Amino acid sequence: MGSAALSHGRYEAEMSLLRQLVEIETPSGDTAASALIADVIAERMRELGGEVVLHETSNGVNLVADFAGSGEPLLLVGHTDTVWPVGTLAGRVPWSIVDGVVRGPGAYDMKAGITVMLAALSRLQGAERRAVRIVLVCDEEIGSPTSQQLLREATDGCAGAIGFESPHPDGALKLGRRGSVRVRVDVTGRAAHAALDPELGVSAVDELVDQLLRIREFVAAPELQPVLCNVGTVSGGTRANVVPDAASAEIGLRFVNAETEQTVLDWISSLDPVREGAAVSAVRLSHRPTWQPSAADDALLEQVRAAAGAVGQQIGARPAAGAGDTNLIGSLGIATLDGFGPAGGGAHAVDEHFRVESFGERIELLTALLAL
Repeated sequence: MGSAALSHGRYEAEMSLLRQLVEIETPSGDTAASALIADVIAERMRELGGEVVLHETSNGVNLVADFAGSGEPLLLVGHTDTVWPVGTLAGRVPWSIVDGVVRGPGAYDMKAGITVMLAALSRLQGAERRAVRIVLVCDEEIGSPTSQQLLREATDGCAGAIGFESPHPDGALKLGRRGSVRVRVDVTGRAAHAALDPELGVSAVDELVDQLLRIREFVAAPELQPVLCNVGTVSGGTRANVVPDAASAEIGLRFVNAETEQTVLDWISSLDPVREGAAVSAVRLSHRPTWQPSAADDALLEQVRAAAGAVGQQIGARPAAGAGDTNLIGSLGIATLDGFGPAGGGAHAVDEHFRVESFGERIELLTALLAL
C-alpha cells in the first residue's frame, strides 16, 4: 500500500473492506466465489441493520437487503461479478493504493460502488434517514440473465433507483443509457465438394456475408436514429475445398431510443435468405432496453444536486453509451440515475483504477442524500 493511502485515514476502514472484496475474485459464472462475496457483504449489511435475502441462481448469488427508514425506499443497485479471471490479482492487476489512486481487478467496476453504499449506511447508523433497499446481482457483466426478474421485483414500492457503476470520466452521473442487444445470426446451407460438385452446395458463409451487408445497410438508414453496430465474431466452414454448410456471427447493437431498437430487432428477426437452399435465423443473446431520460429522472437528479450542495459538491449528469442494469429500471419509468461510483478509468482494462478523493466524495454525497 502506497504512502498516499495513509493521508486518507478517514477511509481506512472502507479501504480495508474494499480490499477484502477485491481479493475475492469473482468472474461471472464462478458460483463459489459469488457465494463467498455475497456472504461477506450480507454479514456487513446485517451488522448495519439490514434484512438480507440471498437468491441462489445458476450464475451465482443475488442479494437483496432492506434497511428500515422513513418514506418509500431508495433502491441502490450494483453487481458483484467482474470481467476478470481468477489469478488476475496475483498477476496483471494487483491491489495497490499509490498517490491517491486505487487499483485492483473489479475495484472500479464496481466493488468501490458497493463499498460506498455500505460506508454511507455506516455513517448514518442510529440516525434518522430514508428507507433503503439494495440489490446486488451476480451476473451483470454478462447481461444479468438470472437477475432481471429480481431487479423488476426489487423496484416495487421504491421512490427511485441509483446505480453504482462508474460515472463519466469527469465524475458526472449517467442520465439515460443506450439500449444494448447482442444477436447471433445463424445460417445453414448445404455442404458439397468445392471443385467437383460446387453446384450441389449452398455456401452458408456466402449467405452470412450477404446478410451482414444487408444488416449494415439497414441500420444505417437515414430515417433511423443512429445505431451502433459491431460484428464481434464470425465463424463457419471447415476446409477451403468444402462448401460450408454452417456459419454464424455475433452482433452488438446499441440504440438511442426504443422506437429504433424495436424497428431494427423486428427486421433482424425476420431475415429471409438471399439464396435458395439457405436458412437464416436470429437469436437474441442478451437485451438491455433503452433508458431514455424522463421528468422523474430529472426530479431525482435535483434531489441529488441538493444533497451535493449541502456537502459543497456540484454534480453534472448526461447520457451514456454503455449499458447496465439501470437500463431495465429506467425503461420501466422509475426515477433512475447511474454512475454513483467513484471517478476513475480503465474499466475492463488492466489500467482499471479510481481516485480515493472521488471515493470519499461519493460517500459524503450518498450520506447526505439518504439523510434528506
